[in-house]
Amino acid sequence: MFLELDFSTSAKIIDTHCHLDSEVFIDDLDELLEHSFKNAIDKVIIPAANPQDLNRAVKLCERYKELYFAVGTHPYECDKFDEKLLRKLITHEKCVAVGECGFDYYRSKDEAMKASQRFVFEAQLELACEFQKPVIIHSREANDDTYQTLKKYTPKLVGGVLHCFNASELLLSLHECNFYFGIGGVLTFKNAKNLVSILPKIPKKKLLLETDAPYLSPEPFRGKRNEPILTHFVASKMAELLAMSRDDLITLCTHNAKELFFKENKAS
Repeated sequence: MFLELDFSTSAKIIDTHCHLDSEVFIDDLDELLEHSFKNAIDKVIIPAANPQDLNRAVKLCERYKELYFAVGTHPYECDKFDEKLLRKLITHEKCVAVGECGFDYYRSKDEAMKASQRFVFEAQLELACEFQKPVIIHSREANDDTYQTLKKYTPKLVGGVLHCFNASELLLSLHECNFYFGIGGVLTFKNAKNLVSILPKIPKKKLLLETDAPYLSPEPFRGKRNEPILTHFVASKMAELLAMSRDDLITLCTHNAKELFFKENKAS
């Protein structure tokens, strides 16, 4: 059941990374979204992870004007990569990005696996360049490969976001190439010292709010299902760390999200 919280008087938030197509939302999704929209969640972007779930994401976005989606394949799902499907949906009026795509070496650093991830990642970067869509980047224990690959494509990319930014100084330098930094519930964790330390170094015009729902719920809801409304807790922590008012911080991040994802989207 969704969380009964009240943020109805807050500034409007764009959750830039939320897996609403996940099965864990099926039973109460309509009620959850209605409650979210009443509590200052303005828009939500559903990133692609498994192509098999992509059609569900598209149908959700066609039902709700506040929802948008990306086309892509998570590095763990490389064997399901379907370029024809991504090409079919990338021109949909509610498609705002490519991804989430990238490298993830957490489970294995096998060279064959790395090669497979690279092939699928670069194919998606090529799509982003061709259709001039921003990219949503997933990078876990692969900072150098992520950086080197993105630098190769930045002359043609319109930009993107480092989803669930991992506090890498190397990846931070990509702000010069129009990359933004998605900040979610991890910022509220007690062990997030690196992210807390690097946060003030991120140019404010490159900060984004995200949940990664249903994963990575912020404190005090850690371990429970994450939801778009919990971006409010991330915003409060970020505002505290940056010595900003909460509404000013939210307004800033919402403006940034519009600059990256919705600048030329008439439906926004």
